[in-house]
Amino acid sequence: MAAVRGFSLLLFTAALLAGLASASPFISDGVFQGSAGSTGRSLLQAKKSCPMNFEFQNYTIITSQCKGPKFPAKNCCDAFKEFACPFSTYINDEGNDCASTMFSYINLYGKYPPGLFAHECREGKLGLSCQGVPQRDVVASGGQRARSSLLALTALVCGLVSLLFH
Repeated sequence: MAAVRGFSLLLFTAALLAGLASASPFISDGVFQGSAGSTGRSLLQAKKSCPMNFEFQNYTIITSQCKGPKFPAKNCCDAFKEFACPFSTYINDEGNDCASTMFSYINLYGKYPPGLFAHECREGKLGLSCQGVPQRDVVASGGQRARSSLLALTALVCGLVSLLFH
């Protein structure tokens, strides 16, 4: 009986940690590929729609600090990180179109030259670090809520199974 309860607790803890481990402290360099004007083919590489709605985000974080005609690299990169780091989980996922959607709106609202952030914002081999960047809450549309609900359902089922065998 104690072994079953211990196994159930272990399973519950594993499910909880899997959900928490999905956040990334970096913005991968790969997110800049679409913004730098990539011309590669993507016939068989259809991407899922982004679960975030970037249309109504607050872009003044970037547009107020990253201004032309000189576009100072430090100001632009710091502002970009402040805006993008809360979305790093979404924009680092190469299976969706979050990065290209985000850059489309950044360029629409800021009227930035193509590839500005890709060429100016470089930190290391892992990409831009989000360490020390103030985090804010982001609300995903249906896709992320479904994943969060699935994780909660998994935790609930594990808890109920452990109670059943107790």
